[in-house]
Amino acid sequence: MDKKPSPKKAPGFCSLRYGLALIMHFSNFTMITQRVSLSIAIIAMVNSSQPHGLSNASAEGPLADTLSDPSTSIKEFNTGEASVYEWSPETQGIIFSSISYGIVVTLIPSGYLAGIFGAKQMLGAGLLISSLLTLFTPLAADFGVILVIVIRMIQGMAQGMAWTGQFTIWAKWAPPLERSKLTTIAGSGAAFGSFIILCVGGLISQALGWPFIFYIFGSIGCVCCLLWFTVIYDDPTHHPCISVREKEHIVASLAHQSSSPRRSVPIKAMARCLPLWAIFTGFFSHFWLCTIIITYLPTYISSVLHVNVRDSGVLSSLPFIAASSCTILGGQLADFLLSRNLLRLITVRKLFSSLGLLLPSLCAVALPFVASSYVTTIILLILIPGTSNLCDSGFIINTLDVAPRYASFLMGISRGFGLIAGIISSTATGFLISQDSVSGWRNVFFLSAAVNMFGMFFYITFGQAEIQDWAKEKTMTRL
Repeated sequence: MDKKPSPKKAPGFCSLRYGLALIMHFSNFTMITQRVSLSIAIIAMVNSSQPHGLSNASAEGPLADTLSDPSTSIKEFNTGEASVYEWSPETQGIIFSSISYGIVVTLIPSGYLAGIFGAKQMLGAGLLISSLLTLFTPLAADFGVILVIVIRMIQGMAQGMAWTGQFTIWAKWAPPLERSKLTTIAGSGAAFGSFIILCVGGLISQALGWPFIFYIFGSIGCVCCLLWFTVIYDDPTHHPCISVREKEHIVASLAHQSSSPRRSVPIKAMARCLPLWAIFTGFFSHFWLCTIIITYLPTYISSVLHVNVRDSGVLSSLPFIAASSCTILGGQLADFLLSRNLLRLITVRKLFSSLGLLLPSLCAVALPFVASSYVTTIILLILIPGTSNLCDSGFIINTLDVAPRYASFLMGISRGFGLIAGIISSTATGFLISQDSVSGWRNVFFLSAAVNMFGMFFYITFGQAEIQDWAKEKTMTRL
């Protein structure tokens, strides 16, 4: 009588799919720490004339030859023999954005190839290459800024391979009613990683010297690679440790999705699809402000609040623990609303997307007006990444709704739009603050808010959550 294939619910947090989410959380943690390492280390790496900036004990290196002022070698933090470099704000902006250039190059091809050949090898290889290049960064800095930019670009290419492949895995591992939960647990690793690197990066720089920021987190990445290659499998049906009950639950929940391999991608249909453009626009807007916060937050706190590198790192880390918490809580709330049928899927996606774009915009616009208040500035800086990550339950995972067959490929394109925004925003920020610090930061935040508002209204207008016709498997019957 009762024909339900799975009368009891498959295990939740003690299941293999949640274990996979935690390992992916650790992988995202590792990649973001390697990406953000330079943001906190650069305060100690550059020769700042500001009294609160960190100067190192040695000013040796090809780019430090122009240093002639002995006052720039104050041994305030006893950082050993680490070098100091003459990098202007414009140069720093190019260095920061160079990793995004690399990610853009590999996002789309890696997303397509991961969908065909499997994401495990591609993601693991990307993580390993990124980790090795992180270890090499201090040496590259001594050879010159050009090599640093090249290293960061190659590292970006490696991380692009790793970021995109994740959605190929979730297309096969995440039941529809658990997508928000699983993807936000995995994705929150990026925010938690930002918290850790910004919190301890200044302390590491103070105690051991800035190169050890790269050595420590590059080594952690190598350890993470071993875990990844050992535990992760592309498909639940091939995992040797999964229980029969959980395997049946996942397979049954995804039975309506196509699992056939793709030989071609309907590019023309995708290009004409407004719901996809709504997702792309959302990514562009979201990454614009997020990149500025991740990249320039230590610099902003150091220059506006006038604190040293250690305190700058600790203060810069606070917004990202809020972001990590909001990411997970947002995913739990989104799936709760869906599982109880309180809101439709598209309503949930648009609600969380709107909150994730509107709230940080309001905080960003308010920042220039409260710069004199230390506490208020810190509160607003905490709220920006926290509220922004509500988008993780909105358009960030919307490709799994509209085209699960092409989720990885479309995630590559989506992140490509986001990273183009990151390139433009980080370079523009470096240019604006180099003209005038006060008006420069004000223009940076106002422009970010305008970009966010455009993305929000576009997504609200054109976003959808139904599988698109071109993404459905064509079944042909011959008589």
